[in-house]
Amino acid sequence: MKFSCEKNDLVNAVTIASRAAATKSAVPSMEGLLIEAGTDLTIWGYNQKTGIRSTITADVTEPGAIVINARLFGDIIRKLPEDVIYVSVNEKLMVHIRCSMSEYNISGLSADEYPELPATDYQNSIYMQEKDIKSMIAETNFAVMDNEARPIYTGALFEVDNDILTVVAVDGFRLALRRERVAKTEVGKISFVVPGAALTEVERIAGDSEELVKITLGSSHVMFTIGNNLLIARRLEGEFLNYRNSIPQSSKYSIDGNRRDLISTIERVSLIISDKFKSPVRCAFNENTLKVSTATTLGKATDECPVTGDGEGLEIGFNNRYILDALRAAPSDNVRFQLSTSVSPCVIVPTDGNRNFLYMILPVRLRANEG
Repeated sequence: MKFSCEKNDLVNAVTIASRAAATKSAVPSMEGLLIEAGTDLTIWGYNQKTGIRSTITADVTEPGAIVINARLFGDIIRKLPEDVIYVSVNEKLMVHIRCSMSEYNISGLSADEYPELPATDYQNSIYMQEKDIKSMIAETNFAVMDNEARPIYTGALFEVDNDILTVVAVDGFRLALRRERVAKTEVGKISFVVPGAALTEVERIAGDSEELVKITLGSSHVMFTIGNNLLIARRLEGEFLNYRNSIPQSSKYSIDGNRRDLISTIERVSLIISDKFKSPVRCAFNENTLKVSTATTLGKATDECPVTGDGEGLEIGFNNRYILDALRAAPSDNVRFQLSTSVSPCVIVPTDGNRNFLYMILPVRLRANEG
């Protein structure tokens, strides 16, 4: 195998594909990248859960395939001068890397030792703008469950209905929902669950352009095609929460506030909360004022934020991180708290009536001495 390409192109491709390479494995090839030189240069990373392929233009003089340790290869090419990189592989699987005056000879592995890559049996596809799928993931993935107690909730639900894509993540304490119209779809109605870890990589790969991302569904896998990059992951199987039945359909109080002001107020009060010194934040919704307070063994903190509406003094306790996550993710300058009682869920929606996002947080029971 022998090829040459621009350094920046190779670095970008290796960086993207390496995100799916195993960092530590008893099988050496799992820590490697499968590099295939043909019409173009394709680079695969695969950890048996998620596979990422990046394709770049290269001058291929001898086609072939090789597996190279992802960390070592990435470290080498990132340090090389800004010039054309030449790579060749001999019959003993020694990889020769040359750029300007720099040269390396490192050991490779046979492509036959690389695990079999997953294949997607095409069923249906939907298309979203890059910027939309990127923001939808960023604004929901924080609520994906981070342990394997219930595997189905370690991913996010994708639901297509009447040209609207809804993405929902839940972890038992909160729910995050985003909606956007799809650019194009080949299916009227479908739902599937994508692992949160795979969605994190999709978010990293996707840019802020209006170029279309193709989401291809198979019977057991889902594939995201983003420009010259492809990510494939196994769909999660199981019964996902009926989120529509979980969201309160009415509320007693509606309180509007500026998202940044709310974040700043809660962040200030949260300064005396830590992993070691935990305590909920007490939110008292008064007439045009939200009073936020907490108390830990470090001391007490109180702050106020102007809002619009009257909660008649309703007090609700929240995990500070959960409410901050929701407010930071909300794609709107102004948000509305929909509340009923101190023990019923709090729903956060935009104030303009556009239901393109919704966050729901379960309250924490307050004790008399908290806050």
